[in-house]
Amino acid sequence: MTGVAHAVRGVVLAGTWMAAGGFAGHAMAQETPIAPDAQAVQAAPMPTVEVTGSAIRRVQAETALPVQTVTRAEIDKAGVTTAAELMTRISSNVGGLTDGVSINVGGDQRGFNSANLRGIGTSSTLVLLNGRRMANFASPGDDSGVDLNNIPAAALERVEVLLDGASALYGTDAIGGVINFITRKDFQGLELNAYGLKTREGGAGKRTASIGAGKGDLDRDGYNVFAVADFQRTNALSTSQRSFVKGLQVEQRLGHLLSGYTSPANIRLSTAQRDYLQENGFTINGKPITNRLINLSVPGCAPPDNVYLPAGTGGVDACTYDYMNDTELYPKSDKASLLGRGVIRLGAGHQAYAEVALSRAKTDYAGSSARVTGYIDYRKVPQLAGTGLDQVTDDDVPGELELRMRLNEAGRRTSTLTSEGVRVVVGLSGNLGGWDYDTAFNHSINTVKDQDTHGYVLYNELLAGIADGRINPFGPSGAEGRALLDSIQVHDDVRHARGTMDSWDFKLSRALMKMDGGDLAVAVGGELRREKNDFTPSALLLSDNINNDAAPEGGRATHDSRNIQAVYGELLVPFAKQWEAQLSGRYDHYQQVGGAASPKIGLSWRPSAALLLRGSAGRGFRAPSMTELHRPTVYSSTATLPDPVYCATVDNNYADCADNWDTRRYSNPNLKPERSRQFSLGAVFAAGRHVNASLDYWNIKRTDLISEIGDDVILGNLAKYGDLVHRDEDGYIDYIDLRKENRGAQVAKGLDLAVTVRGIDTAVGRFGGRLNGTYVLDSKIQNSPGDSYISNVGRFVTDGVVQRWRHTITLDWERGPLSASLSNTYSSGYEDQNTAINIDDGSVVARNRVQPYSLWDLSAAWQFNPALKLRAGVQNMFDRSPPYSNQAYFFLSGYDPTYTDPRGRRFYASINYALR
Repeated sequence: MTGVAHAVRGVVLAGTWMAAGGFAGHAMAQETPIAPDAQAVQAAPMPTVEVTGSAIRRVQAETALPVQTVTRAEIDKAGVTTAAELMTRISSNVGGLTDGVSINVGGDQRGFNSANLRGIGTSSTLVLLNGRRMANFASPGDDSGVDLNNIPAAALERVEVLLDGASALYGTDAIGGVINFITRKDFQGLELNAYGLKTREGGAGKRTASIGAGKGDLDRDGYNVFAVADFQRTNALSTSQRSFVKGLQVEQRLGHLLSGYTSPANIRLSTAQRDYLQENGFTINGKPITNRLINLSVPGCAPPDNVYLPAGTGGVDACTYDYMNDTELYPKSDKASLLGRGVIRLGAGHQAYAEVALSRAKTDYAGSSARVTGYIDYRKVPQLAGTGLDQVTDDDVPGELELRMRLNEAGRRTSTLTSEGVRVVVGLSGNLGGWDYDTAFNHSINTVKDQDTHGYVLYNELLAGIADGRINPFGPSGAEGRALLDSIQVHDDVRHARGTMDSWDFKLSRALMKMDGGDLAVAVGGELRREKNDFTPSALLLSDNINNDAAPEGGRATHDSRNIQAVYGELLVPFAKQWEAQLSGRYDHYQQVGGAASPKIGLSWRPSAALLLRGSAGRGFRAPSMTELHRPTVYSSTATLPDPVYCATVDNNYADCADNWDTRRYSNPNLKPERSRQFSLGAVFAAGRHVNASLDYWNIKRTDLISEIGDDVILGNLAKYGDLVHRDEDGYIDYIDLRKENRGAQVAKGLDLAVTVRGIDTAVGRFGGRLNGTYVLDSKIQNSPGDSYISNVGRFVTDGVVQRWRHTITLDWERGPLSASLSNTYSSGYEDQNTAINIDDGSVVARNRVQPYSLWDLSAAWQFNPALKLRAGVQNMFDRSPPYSNQAYFFLSGYDPTYTDPRGRRFYASINYALR
């Protein structure tokens, strides 16, 4: 569309200077600045491209919407090999799901790696592959989004991040923004890559290999076909392999977050049993017992995993289990992907194309050994056999003891999560009657298989073995007990989920008429989409007979589907030589939920060749996901929280009135869509030939927010939310409702800063650099209309934190065949959660401020010849450990796994061989 080129002819020089690259870049980076010869530039042909956020092709220059671009070269320099690793280096990505976060036992959506722009939710970040949607991660849970494991990382050409939300082109559910992973389109020749990574302390090593091959030049031969295959293996990382875990001093600082399920087993006495033993002078370790939890082996407790920790969960009369000595920090994984693409010229300006993407990510999780609540007759315990506990008639079963034991003899609990993606796109593009068109059918599938593989055992058979003495809760079992444990091991596909998305889309665009700044251009398009989700729990899971893997309430297979229709339009209006407007609108309709129109306007002004001012405003909506509408009920529990009603009866002694309360998490078929409004204001400017920068202000507000009220918020405001707390006949908490509702609002606003320095030639080589940073001015949630907003900027609240400042800085050097890159990723410190309670003595954890987290990486490359390139590097070169945190939300204690990396210093090398 040569008319669009005319629209910016007067500011080509600024577009050249301001074309950014790498992590700080915006729009499409130009590799080499063009000399400031205006006449020569005007005479040169000016290719048009499609930039994420617009359906109209345009000259490579800044637009009214901020787009950050990460090139293939920058990905290689960083030494990252997966889409999830890449997203950790995007400063606007906050709190996405990672393998570290999903380290737990029996947790939700394990294996899901996701993006989360602006920290407003995975479900509000739209992830695309080559501008089209993919099926979401199929396993039901709190988050809905594309599993980054399904992105064929080795085939990526670049990544474009649209930092302005509610895209009228791709879907207004992209409230936080759009991440468009763009693969190679016209690859020719052969390319081989191998990569190896080793950590200083061992564990978490990685090996990858990829091969790409392509044939045919579309312009010369009329066709191109290529395929890229990638294989990756990462080893597991256990707590025993990292010295920093000991340095966190979890036992001393957070002993009350550890476990009271131990080996040898703790005994949980009833109140009547404890009182009876006290009255009869029973002692442990020469001292009268004071608590209901006792262990007859104290202070021995079979270290190092089972410890005597008077200030810990076990208290002064029992043992405490330190699971941070016996779990994984990073799972073993095997990932494979294949991307194939073919395009053929049909003549008369038309071409057909097909794309196939296959992926498989298998992640093996290993947690601590199983915890068991068992029961035994007191006479089978020699130290208690003569106490006459069967005379205590207040108990349901006189003489029966409750055991809290750790089933070490069954081994660690291990599970395997397999996420598989299949995506097939078949389409036509070209020009018809003066209109550029593109239409395609998209079939995308995600399948998730969750297996219990070891350490999970049949519960009823286990209880029988404990009760009859075959399994010894206090020491090694005999041959018969070990044989029983072997025979009741579970190896079952406990959960199977499949999500399917089928869509047909079309897009038409053309120039309509001349205006003062160029051609008025228009684009129209639409989409028909059908989504299906199937969730099938196994018969064994539904029997509720797997220890530590409970069946959901009313558990059943679910089969849900819905149809979505959308139409959109866009106008590019260069109404003056320095002014350009982008007007767009979209209407989406979701079956069962309804529809909404979402308008958007963008405006840019170039007062000089070195300055662009821009702004945008729009509205959007996000329909509830099928998981939010139809998810089966899930049983879980809170962190240790006080019950104000109970506390009022015991002088607010948290030792008595705080506990891990049971919860029931419900979906809601009557949910309404979330609504949003957002706007941005920014400037892009060039300071001389070598420096360009941009600064953008963004502001997002969501209303009718789909969320659960935090359990801590519920118990902190019983006057308003007391109906969500269910109590038994004695007034104690039975369980708490955590129900999806349209509640309150969310506000997020901040600044994005990008600076690029390039092409500075010196006697020792050429230098360049990039800064990409996000400063969050505000991030807060209102739980219900009329409630005060609760801010999580620089403060851990309920389930996470939004750091005030995050950045990535990269410095580059090159001289002849040699090059090097030094980079820093940084997250500012914040106020810790500071709410964890020690239920043994009622104390609250010592207040803490989490220290800033800064990692430095260095890599160097040698272009041995035109075909062969070698690279070596070190990540986390100063061996920075995750800073201490007292958060009590995640399974891992002592640090926050959402943004930190426990692997420590690691070294890598790669080789690339390419024949063109």
